[in-house]
Amino acid sequence: MLRLCVRLQGQAFLPSPRGLHLLPEVPPWLSPPVRKRRDQTPGPSPSWLAVRDAPMGSSASKAALGATTDEPMEPKAKHLADLIQYINGTNMSVDHLADVLSEKTGNSSWVVVFKALVTVHHLMVHGNERFIQHLASRNSLFTLHNFLDKSVIEGYTMSTFIRRYSRYLNEKSLAYRLIASDITKTKRGTDGTMRTMDTKQLLNTLPVIQTQFDALLNFNANPDELTNGIIHAAFMLLFKDSLRLFAAYNEGILNLLDKYFDMRKNQCKESLDIYIKFLERTAKLAQFLKVAEVRKSISIQGFSVVFCISLGAGVTRPPLPPLHKHTEIVSILNYFVNSKTIH
Repeated sequence: MLRLCVRLQGQAFLPSPRGLHLLPEVPPWLSPPVRKRRDQTPGPSPSWLAVRDAPMGSSASKAALGATTDEPMEPKAKHLADLIQYINGTNMSVDHLADVLSEKTGNSSWVVVFKALVTVHHLMVHGNERFIQHLASRNSLFTLHNFLDKSVIEGYTMSTFIRRYSRYLNEKSLAYRLIASDITKTKRGTDGTMRTMDTKQLLNTLPVIQTQFDALLNFNANPDELTNGIIHAAFMLLFKDSLRLFAAYNEGILNLLDKYFDMRKNQCKESLDIYIKFLERTAKLAQFLKVAEVRKSISIQGFSVVFCISLGAGVTRPPLPPLHKHTEIVSILNYFVNSKTIH
């Protein structure tokens, strides 16, 4: 389901298990254009949005509904392809499509909700950037942290993954709002986005990546829990995001270390904390990717990044430094920041 964020004294807050968190204001460049309705008379209920809105197109409407049926199987490829074709079309509106998929997450069936989330994620990854840009501009996010389908036994287990999955999609959307790009699609390499950022940009961007990365790793599915096509499709999308997100994360850390000895003392302290957290998340990523090693249908052949965890699936990478080497690096960085006298 969707719920508007809480507003207290004009400020927007995002509910979470840890309390209320301030939701950043939507930047002007993300604000959707104001449109005048041609017909001011009351329209039909939201459940008919997909078939009512002519601007969306009948084929896209059918595809959105077809991708989110109550059949316990992953969204059909033909429906996803139709939706990709629709949002990649010139000047095609995406807000109607987002409304239809968002409404589907209010269903009581874990099958429908999970398929809606998988469809949204698929469009984020493979669709035109306008789709995730629109999601980032919305003042309401998925609020499925209390979702529970008690109608079937499988619903209990799948509801847990739905709650975790929706949180990740929230963080992915919010990250786009905060850094004005999908970090999984940015240019990589020595002249890429993360390697060319200045110190201030790095210190602002890396914590955002860390938060999104944490939400992804929190999906935490075991191989024997990928029992149906829907959760398998979700894991596949998360798996691909994890590699791309970690590649950007790693390149940001390399850039941070390059700049470390020229930073002010307060920046050094912040950077050291970011680096230590990076090491912790690298270990967690190894556990996450072990699931992919068991699921033989998942391949990452041809994908390699520095520090990438090898699964023996054709991935080549430099060996990870031993744990004691990481400890030595942290000790050196810590000694340097403590020896600085200028803040």
